Amino acid sequence: MSSLRRARRETDPVLSDPERLYVITGDPDGGERAALDLVTMVVAKEQPTPTVQPEQAVILWLCQAPLSVAEISAYLSLPFSVVTSLLTELLAGELIESRAPIVRATLPDRSLLEAVMHGLQKL
Repeated sequence: MSSLRRARRETDPVLSDPERLYVITGDPDGGERAALDLVTMVVAKEQPTPTVQPEQAVILWLCQAPLSVAEISAYLSLPFSVVTSLLTELLAGELIESRAPIVRATLPDRSLLEAVMHGLQKL
């Protein structure tokens, strides 16, 4: 572990306290988690309510515009597994939406789009 990361863990109470991470995740069994990947895009559907955890409220504020799970994890300085647990709860409460990123191969070929555009311009 790099000295910078070690220093950050020592100064950040959330990262240095495994009990806090356990409390954040809630379910001791690990339960069923949503199938989220690091590149899954998340967007908030609702504003935070007073009943959500502080970390979940931050996620809802951050996700006013779509963000990937990796970005959320980095912004919150929380491990991926903890963020996935928080997002699973938000998905169950229908406070957020998630979707897989658009695969580039499924997009139409650029040359085809340019040909259509030039054809339409000639009309």
